[in-house]
Amino acid sequence: MIEVHVARKTPEALDIASFELVRPDGAALPPFSAGSHIDVQLPNGLTRQYSLCNEPGEVHRYLIGVLRDPASRGGSRAMHEEVREGQVLRISAPKNHFPLAHAARHSLLLAGGIGITPILCMAERLAASGASFALHYCSRSPERTAFRARIAASGFARRAMHHYDDGGEAAQRLPLDALLQAHRQDDTHLYVCGPKGFMDWVLGSARAAGWPEGRLHYEFFGAAVPTAGGAFEVMLASSGRVIPVRPEQSVVQALAACGIELPTSCEQGVCGTCLTRVIDGEVDHRDMYLTPAEQAAHDQFTPCCSRAKSARLVLDL
Repeated sequence: MIEVHVARKTPEALDIASFELVRPDGAALPPFSAGSHIDVQLPNGLTRQYSLCNEPGEVHRYLIGVLRDPASRGGSRAMHEEVREGQVLRISAPKNHFPLAHAARHSLLLAGGIGITPILCMAERLAASGASFALHYCSRSPERTAFRARIAASGFARRAMHHYDDGGEAAQRLPLDALLQAHRQDDTHLYVCGPKGFMDWVLGSARAAGWPEGRLHYEFFGAAVPTAGGAFEVMLASSGRVIPVRPEQSVVQALAACGIELPTSCEQGVCGTCLTRVIDGEVDHRDMYLTPAEQAAHDQFTPCCSRAKSARLVLDL
């Protein structure tokens, strides 16, 4: 973990604030690539993931944007209410599960709400490299649109289109079907981040339009994932030990009750921190981290939320 302090906390839009994080001694932070996120340990003991939204070339600071979510489980509320300028936080080194495909002929960047954070970083990286791309930023209203001034002042402002839900004007809505049809046959790669409903709509529409999975890139921030289900067993391959998982338990909870701690963070099947290899058995995937093809292989799963369709899963533990 890396110790940083909050150099600046800035309101960016209604219910959205940015946090500039720097080392207390001014030393360089680990480099990162567009699409990266960091784990942040919050004052209330929770750990949450936030995408880096400053330019990838910067190593003197990290910048994250946080939406104050009324349905917060404690993360965004703590960032908005408890974290102050000058406060010391502990963070992880950057991780990237949402990288750019730099060989793509064209990139289509779609952001919904706070999903602009990794997408903005991607846009700046693509612009700096002279790559072909377009950014479509969907939000409820201009007042809820973070980083508007930054985008307007950027060198790619002409390639950034804003779409608002409020107002009822059809012309301002995202023309998703037209965009998907226009780029279906070429080597365009699509990147999407935002609320689950927005992402389900974009990804479902792209798959229905015939886009290959390899050209779809996405990152979920969170999801309401049901963890309860039928009882089953997990076997630890290293020892042959069999541990029952009750209907109301997650696999992580069942293992912890037997003294086996797995690393976790989001506990929603979003971040991939707890990803575990499956040697045998059929998984009931409930995560938002693995691709459909990866889920179909049944050789790994997220034990924080996913369960078993078979009576037993044999885990590489």
